[in-house]
Amino acid sequence: MIEHPDEPLRAPLGAAMLRGLKGRCPACGRGRLFARFLKPVASCAACREPLGHLRSDDAAPWLTILVVGHIVVPLMLAVERYSQWPDWVAMVVWPAVALALTVAILPRAKGFLMGIIWATRAPGSERD
Repeated sequence: MIEHPDEPLRAPLGAAMLRGLKGRCPACGRGRLFARFLKPVASCAACREPLGHLRSDDAAPWLTILVVGHIVVPLMLAVERYSQWPDWVAMVVWPAVALALTVAILPRAKGFLMGIIWATRAPGSERD
């Protein structure tokens, strides 16, 4: 990574991704990345790094669907193979499991992608 003399030292890609996954500022890892469930803060409270321009758009829901699908479908198939649940139980349990996983994974996926966007200096909404 080539650093410009007028720019501060930036965290490596792996650290920024991990910090974003934890919901922390990709620059310092101390400040919160989100003000609410999925609303990013305008800037980090700890290091003042601007974060409001980082947008993951449809990538976070796509990644969430990918991960949830790869967890829920094998579980459904395994349970169906070894036991016979009544249809109404399956129609209650599997959507509830998928919803719970989605709520748990979506903010982490968005933070992960925001960390990638920040670390790679990809253009955000500042280039509208």
